[in-house]
Amino acid sequence: YGVERVAIVDWDVHHGNGTQDIFWDDPSVLFCSTHQMPLYPGTGARDETGTKNTIVNAPLSANDGSDHFRDAFKSRVLPALENFRPDLVLISAGFDAHHRDPLAQINLVGDDFDWATGRLMEIAGKYAGNRVVSLLEGGYDLEGLAESAGLHICRLMRG
Repeated sequence: YGVERVAIVDWDVHHGNGTQDIFWDDPSVLFCSTHQMPLYPGTGARDETGTKNTIVNAPLSANDGSDHFRDAFKSRVLPALENFRPDLVLISAGFDAHHRDPLAQINLVGDDFDWATGRLMEIAGKYAGNRVVSLLEGGYDLEGLAESAGLHICRLMRG
């Protein structure tokens, strides 16, 4: 399929420990995660980088909001993606970091997911021939989920 480098970006409020474990030793996969820490499953510290330095964790603290999320994306996730130059971008799109969600304490709004999707679309356009796959993960407040997922999907459709 002409794909040698795959980037997985996970913004679910819970760290993607399974994804991190699977690709810990794989230099062809970059895994980037923003997540609340501490929170289940208790993994995802900044110093967890994998044996090939292709794991990028950008943990957020309880009550962090848009500014912290966007700063983490700009300072950790986007530079890693630019350096990696992926052929395909996968998004683990969990919307449980929305401020209305009852399971965590991150205070994002729908526009944050729209913004992050836009940045990933730019990376995909630059390096991956616009190849993006988005997979729905968490989101437990129906209004917050509808707002966030709706904006995310609209951004994906706009390209």
